[in-house]
Amino acid sequence: MTATAPEAEQAAAHFRFFTLEVLRTRRLGHSFLRVTFGGESLADFRSGGYDQSLSLFLPPAHREHTELPSTDEDTWFGAWRGMPDEERPVMRSYTVREQRRTAQGVDEVDIDFVLHGDPAAAAADVTGPASQWAGRAVTGRRIMAIGPAVTENKSVRFQPPAATDALLMYADETALPAAAAILDRLAAGTRVRAWFEVPHADDRLGLHTLADADITWIVREKGAGPERTERVLEEVRAAALPAAEAPYAWLAGEAGTVRAVRRHLVGERRVDRRAVRFTGYWRLGASEEQLLAEAYAGQAASEDPGSEL
Repeated sequence: MTATAPEAEQAAAHFRFFTLEVLRTRRLGHSFLRVTFGGESLADFRSGGYDQSLSLFLPPAHREHTELPSTDEDTWFGAWRGMPDEERPVMRSYTVREQRRTAQGVDEVDIDFVLHGDPAAAAADVTGPASQWAGRAVTGRRIMAIGPAVTENKSVRFQPPAATDALLMYADETALPAAAAILDRLAAGTRVRAWFEVPHADDRLGLHTLADADITWIVREKGAGPERTERVLEEVRAAALPAAEAPYAWLAGEAGTVRAVRRHLVGERRVDRRAVRFTGYWRLGASEEQLLAEAYAGQAASEDPGSEL
């Protein structure tokens, strides 16, 4: 269905460009690095919490700061795509781990990055442009982002129905910051059964929640191929789920694994497909540039809870 002009204008008004300045960084685990951003424009930043996402524009290695030819909502995408390859900032989607205003009146946003490759090695040995940028991030570096200007926006996908009486979760390391942000906001006593997959034992982060959460950590150590999906399914199949009349499932991470877990929950556990929110943060064998091109071409996999996928 095509959005009407007022609907399109409203959607555009939900998001705007922000300038983010690195305030500090902190290592959280073997694979995780938290970057805390500030900046005057964050006074207008309105995170909706939970799995709120935003788009970061990370500069090429030879640039300290992000430079974009346009931030106009009608022209920025074409201008960005038209930049020379060696100058074009990399666009990546990330989760707002936390937004806060300090006692000193400073607005801050935390974003957790996954350092792919060997994070103990030099930055050049860490794979992926976002990992490389995060590994080099120092105080004062500035990047651009498209983020929420209103708290109720389409980039918060965690939307359990009011009748939900249990929460099922799966996340790999790319979605763990979003899962952690969700757990942060759950009410005391909320029943949660979760499976979190991480590359290394040191990535099992201490997660804060008031919920009654039963979490299984799946430590991959080696091997990121198709066999990882089967291992995740083995863990989920072996688990007893909370007795519930209206469970809600939130699944995010590698697209193939997310779909396999969804099929299991819907087909074998009889969870209502309309109560399963699934998001492929990445896909084995595909670059993020490919996924971005597919999304803008309308070829991305449906995340509609009613989808037959």
